[in-house]
Amino acid sequence: MTSQTEPARPAATAAGRHRVLWLSTISFTVMFAVWLMFGILGKPISQEFHLSEVQLSWIIAVAVLNGSLWRLPAGLVTDRFGGRKVMTFILLATAAAAYLVSRAGSYGTLLALAFLVGFAGNAFTVGIAWNSAWQPRERQGFALGLFGAGNVGASVTKFIGPPLIVGTAGATYLGFAEGGWRLVPVVYAALLLVLAAAIWFGAPRRDRMPGRGTPLRQQLRPLKQVRVWRFSLYYVAVFGAYVALAAWLPGYYMDNFGVSLQTAAYLTAVFIFPASLLRPAGGSISDRFGARRVMYWTFGLMLVTSGILMMPNGHIVIAHADGTQTSHLGYHLGIVPFTVLVFLLGCAMGVGKAAVYKHIPEYFPQSVGSVGGLVGMLGGLGGFFLPPLFAYTKAWFGFPSSTFFVLFLLTAACAVWMHRTVVRMLDRESPELATHIESPAGIPVGPATPAVRELEEAHA
Repeated sequence: MTSQTEPARPAATAAGRHRVLWLSTISFTVMFAVWLMFGILGKPISQEFHLSEVQLSWIIAVAVLNGSLWRLPAGLVTDRFGGRKVMTFILLATAAAAYLVSRAGSYGTLLALAFLVGFAGNAFTVGIAWNSAWQPRERQGFALGLFGAGNVGASVTKFIGPPLIVGTAGATYLGFAEGGWRLVPVVYAALLLVLAAAIWFGAPRRDRMPGRGTPLRQQLRPLKQVRVWRFSLYYVAVFGAYVALAAWLPGYYMDNFGVSLQTAAYLTAVFIFPASLLRPAGGSISDRFGARRVMYWTFGLMLVTSGILMMPNGHIVIAHADGTQTSHLGYHLGIVPFTVLVFLLGCAMGVGKAAVYKHIPEYFPQSVGSVGGLVGMLGGLGGFFLPPLFAYTKAWFGFPSSTFFVLFLLTAACAVWMHRTVVRMLDRESPELATHIESPAGIPVGPATPAVRELEEAHA
């Protein structure tokens, strides 16, 4: 526990926060890969256990579900007991579940173990609360963005899984590890154990616990604010939709462009990489220009790209008086422009994810665990509910691009709610400035409270 009376030396503090940042980021990257590994392991698992698509979809769904449900309590526990202890516990628990997946002998066992493996997804909230406690305010946007870039773990299994499965099928290693798809969770279990030891022995022992001694009711009090739920909806759009599309796009590419599974996995990575690796850049941009301004840019680009992607291929048919028909304004989106638009969509999501979490330590510095936990939980649940919604809209409308119609409506709802909030805030706090685009000179500057910062961003 960090002493409340003896300030830590600046050099020691800087070294400690750097260790916290890098250890948590690497650990989260591996755990994110474990969380979503059934997206690639699903094919050989289906062949071995003779599963239907519905049965396989439930294996994937329960992992995503359990990786979201516990984010709020995980954040609260991290604020109370420190990220070093909580992150180590999640790594060890996930390692045990991952190893047991390699020993599964029935569909029911796989379903239960997939649910347990999904617990890895809750490491996100732990890392956010842990890094927020260690990083200075002026660097929180970049630090939280760098940690969040661990989302790139979604691509790890897509790259190492297929060659590992094919190259080791039928072999046995160390007398107990079977080759093929069963070797992948064993490898991940070993990596998780190594990372658990690295965090336990490498992270600062005098951890920071901003919620230690704080009553639970006080920690949960910020959740009554509408602002928290608004941030949660933003995160459904930039993270929940990211998780959903990361699982949905391989099938979309195969069904609509006729590519192989391996090609579809690589093309999906074109979306995953910017949506993950641009998160640190999004944090730095939010530090410099303000999170709300970045969210305007994010939603604007998402509306443009999803608006084009949702347009179905086709043409207008005109029936003439003489009984003939002619076609006009033919529209077809090929695989290259589609991939470019999906890439831009991923860029917007990567920057937007960092901007959403930049808000939290700004407005709730003593409640990052609870607020970040709720935002992360609802964002993750969006990744659970959106794929079925994609499937239902495709059945209702009859064209596959309706997937992006769902995303367009979700983004539009976020943008409208955010803009209406800014307009009402300006009208309430500074009615004489409500029609100004830029802040007029000579306006006195008040204390740098969250409300003042919010107004400054709105004026800008």
